[in-house]
Amino acid sequence: MINIPKSEKKRVVIAGCGFAGLTLARKLKNTGFQVVILDKHNYHQFPPLFYQVASAGLEADSILFPLRKIFQHYKDYYIRKTEVKAIESDKNQLVTSAGTIDYDFLVLSYGATNSYFGSREMEQNSKGMKTIAEVLDLRNSLLMNFENALISQNEEEKEKNLNIVIIGGGPSGVEIAGALAEMNKYILPKDYPELKNNKAKIYLIEATDRVLNMMSEKSSEKAKKFLEKLNVNVMTNTMATGCNEKCVQLSTGNKICTSLIIWTAGIKGNNVDGLKPECFTKSNRIIVDRFNKVKGYDNIFALGDIAFMTEDKYPKGHPQVAPVAIQQARLLSRNFKSQHLNKPLKEFKYKDMGTLATVGKNLAVVELPYIHFQGIFGWFVWMFIHLMSIVGVKNRLMIFINWAWKYFTYDQSTRLILRPKGHV
Repeated sequence: MINIPKSEKKRVVIAGCGFAGLTLARKLKNTGFQVVILDKHNYHQFPPLFYQVASAGLEADSILFPLRKIFQHYKDYYIRKTEVKAIESDKNQLVTSAGTIDYDFLVLSYGATNSYFGSREMEQNSKGMKTIAEVLDLRNSLLMNFENALISQNEEEKEKNLNIVIIGGGPSGVEIAGALAEMNKYILPKDYPELKNNKAKIYLIEATDRVLNMMSEKSSEKAKKFLEKLNVNVMTNTMATGCNEKCVQLSTGNKICTSLIIWTAGIKGNNVDGLKPECFTKSNRIIVDRFNKVKGYDNIFALGDIAFMTEDKYPKGHPQVAPVAIQQARLLSRNFKSQHLNKPLKEFKYKDMGTLATVGKNLAVVELPYIHFQGIFGWFVWMFIHLMSIVGVKNRLMIFINWAWKYFTYDQSTRLILRPKGHV
C-alpha cells in the first residue's frame, strides 16, 4: 500500500500529470479534496515543443518542470513517482509499481503512445516523439548520422546516413520536417563543411492527399509550399508499406535508403488493466460520457488523449490535442466541486480555439475561429501562444532567449551527442 496520510476529505487520485492532470490538480486547490498525483516521471513536459528538442533547437530542461516545485504550497497534495498497472474497481483501489492506493475518485490522464498500426518493422526501426526520452534518442541518432556520414566508406553509405524519412504529415511531422530543413540549410554547412555538396535529404510521407488534413485546404497547400521552399520532399498519397534498418518501402513501389525513420503517423491510448473490455475503442482510448465518466463506472474518469467522447460536431471523438485536455480538466474540477455541494453537473462541450502549425522561421499557418492567416504574422502568433503555455517563468525566459538567438544568428541551442556508456 502506498503510504498516504488518511483524511476526512474525499480523495481524488490523478494518474498522469500531463496537460489534463496538471490542470485538474491545480484547479482542485482549496476545494475540500485530498489530491494524490501519480506519474512515472517527476516532471511535467511540454510535447508541442518536442520537435525543437529533437532538432537541437532547445535544451530538454527548458520544456520540463519539476512536479514538486509546482505543488510546493498546495496543502493535502501528495506526489508519488510510480507507474499505473491495474484498476481494482470493486475495491476502489489502483495498483501501481509502488503498491496499491485507495481512491474515492480516480482520474485517468496518462496520455497516449505511438501506434504503428500493427507493423513490428516500423516499431523496431523508427524513432517516435511521444516522450522526452524518445526525443533525446532521436536527437542523438540524428547527430550521430551526420558524424557517420563524414566517415562513410562510399557514397551509398553516406547518402543513407544523410537521408531522413518522416512518416506522417500531421502537425508533428510538418514541424519536425521544417525544423530539420532549417538545420540542413543553416547549421550543417557550418558544422560539417565537408558535407556541403552532400546535404541531407528530408522526405515527408503522408498517406492522404495533403499534409495537415485537419486544417483547411488553403492552409494545407500553404504549409506544403513552405516545406518545399525549404527543400523538403513532400510525398502525399503515399504510404510506407514496410521498412528495415536500411530503407523504407513505399506504396509507389520505390524505396528510400535511410538510417533515420521518424514516426509521427498515429497514436493510441496507453494500456491499463482492470477496466471492462467494452470501455475501450479500437485505438485503446477509454469511452467516457459528457461528464468524462468512464462507461460503466460511477467514480472513474478519463481526460485528454486517453478519453474518447463524442459530440454532434465530433462523432469520431475530439482531436487529441492539449486544448481538449485542458478544457475537460477545467470542467471536471468544477463538476467535482458541484458534486461536493450537491449542485447540478455540467456536460462538456469543446470550444475549438483554433489550430496552428509552424514550418520554420516566419513560416506558419494559423486557423482561428473567425480568421485564417499564414506567414510571419502566423509565426509570431504561434510563438506567443506556445510561450505563454509553458510552465514556469524561468522556462519561458530560457525559450525566449533561445528563439531570439536563433532568429538573429540562424544558430541553434545545442548539438551535443549524449549517450550512456557502451553506446558509440
